[in-house]
Amino acid sequence: MKIPTVALVGRPNVGKSTLFNRLVGKRISIIDDIPGITRDRIYGDVTHRDIRFHLIDTGGIDVTPELFNKEIIIQASIAIEEADVIVFVTDGKEGLTANDHAVCDMLFRSDKKTIVAINKVDSKKARENIYDFYELGFDEYIPVSAEHSDGVNTLLDAIIANFKPQEGEEYAEDVIKFCVLGRPNVGKSSLVNAILNEERVIVSNQAGTTRDAIDTPFTYNKKEYVVIDTAGIRKRGKLFERIEKYSVLRALKAIERSDVCLILIDAETGIIEQDKHITSYIVEAGKAVVIVVNKWDTAKDKNADIKTFTKQIRDNFQFMPYAQIVFLSALTRKRLHTLMPKIDAAFANSRKRIQTSMLNDVIAEAVSLTPPPSYKGRRMKIYYVTQIDTAPPKIVFYVNDKKLLHFSYERYLENKIRESFDLEGTPIILQFKNRGENQ
Repeated sequence: MKIPTVALVGRPNVGKSTLFNRLVGKRISIIDDIPGITRDRIYGDVTHRDIRFHLIDTGGIDVTPELFNKEIIIQASIAIEEADVIVFVTDGKEGLTANDHAVCDMLFRSDKKTIVAINKVDSKKARENIYDFYELGFDEYIPVSAEHSDGVNTLLDAIIANFKPQEGEEYAEDVIKFCVLGRPNVGKSSLVNAILNEERVIVSNQAGTTRDAIDTPFTYNKKEYVVIDTAGIRKRGKLFERIEKYSVLRALKAIERSDVCLILIDAETGIIEQDKHITSYIVEAGKAVVIVVNKWDTAKDKNADIKTFTKQIRDNFQFMPYAQIVFLSALTRKRLHTLMPKIDAAFANSRKRIQTSMLNDVIAEAVSLTPPPSYKGRRMKIYYVTQIDTAPPKIVFYVNDKKLLHFSYERYLENKIRESFDLEGTPIILQFKNRGENQ
């Protein structure tokens, strides 16, 4: 199911970031009185009345020459194109400006559903300015005060009311969907091409089935797959070729639609902070993952370097110790045959069902070996354990008091589960509930 996307757009200093934080419920955007402080698009998820959507915060669009203005306009253009609904944020206190009209022109050209949020309407003067904004020519105008949360629920109701009915998943449940992620120039397209040009691969004529990325269905060893190539966006014009580094939103959408995510690392340049940043999105989405070290043909001592590089990966990705690692060269296709089995294993493990009796036996043994630590004379007791979901596996522990759980003991229990069951390549979610608490 495709999750809708909403973009907050407007000139500088109208309170987009404050509104973003209010809608998302977290302080993610940088808030500052300096125009243009939000240089990069910021992303978050919002759920309202059980309807979830992606929210993008963009930098302020300014028609006057500014240091970051060109980049901000490009980013805002991408956000507008990606959005299903646009919230045009204006400043009710200051009233209409030339920049508001410039943004208005951009939005009319996009032909996207637009809601005008008149922000900072928390004074008599601001309320008197509301009707001036009707000259912009849009259909919906909602006065809000992001700072005081006034009108926010009305705005959320208007947003979700404008979502179009979503189509269901277009692929069968047993088709393994995987995406290829990584920073620019790491070899995403080369890897996709190498996979699809394998002798054992039969590529379907059906391609480009979504507007978010290029989907290519194929058959490998009599199994059905779809590779979601986020690099495919470069085919859409020179504008998007120049700003590949701003394609985070499409990466997020690809992650969401995938069963397994491949994160590519460049063997020549090594691990950098951006690799960890991209990987954090995969972890947050709870997706199965394979770390692919590309350009391995450039390694001098390949056996020794594999050990060294594996240690570097484990040290840098301690938050993802379950990830499988593959070393290959997309260019020469060396070791390419090792990739698909890892994807298969990650997919299978993410959907693994563990028998309740076996799970309780493992946990009982773990507790007998190392009991939970006591806190103020009290100790957590585990009554019962059961798996309630897959993709990723979600395991619920029913206990006497979940407040007595220490994070180190939770990690211990996860390690014991992983020692007993093959869950390589997939995260698992442990949830602790007091006995009698609803799931």
